[in-house]
Amino acid sequence: MMIIARKVEVVPFCKQWATMFAEEAEKLKRVFGKECLRIYHIGSTAIPGMSAKPIVDIMIEVHDIDHVDSYNDAMAVLGYQAMGENGIPKRRFFQKGGDERTHHVHVFPTGSEHIARHIAFKEYMIAHPEEARAYSRLKEGLAKQFPADIEAYIKGKDEFVREIEKKALAWYKQKQ
Repeated sequence: MMIIARKVEVVPFCKQWATMFAEEAEKLKRVFGKECLRIYHIGSTAIPGMSAKPIVDIMIEVHDIDHVDSYNDAMAVLGYQAMGENGIPKRRFFQKGGDERTHHVHVFPTGSEHIARHIAFKEYMIAHPEEARAYSRLKEGLAKQFPADIEAYIKGKDEFVREIEKKALAWYKQKQ
């Protein structure tokens, strides 16, 4: 069996990403119903002006993470593949579009530290456009350097993301 490497593509910000999020969020609300508390647009596609992989990241906050697997069939009808925790305990992850992904859905239980982490990162980057530009340049450079190596691309971003995440969480806590 031949494994095909996913192409690493980073593109300039697209205003359509907000519309794509809003349209998908409506569908996801119908799937998760009362289990869903909030739906957030997260990641680089949620940050105006940010270059990004053209995959809309959506985070859903739910009452009980243990109920989420019962929605796998309904998510499949929308074109999502259930990936389980996918490396993060107490998360459920779904991807849409196969090798040509369009959406990722991250589901966390209410109170998860991952919810605050994602929101803080997004809000910090919006409030600090110079940091967002630096992150855009880093991602663009890594995509050119590693066009067929998603793991190297992710590893190349890791230190920068960890630093920004620390700053973002401290900044976000002060805002509260």
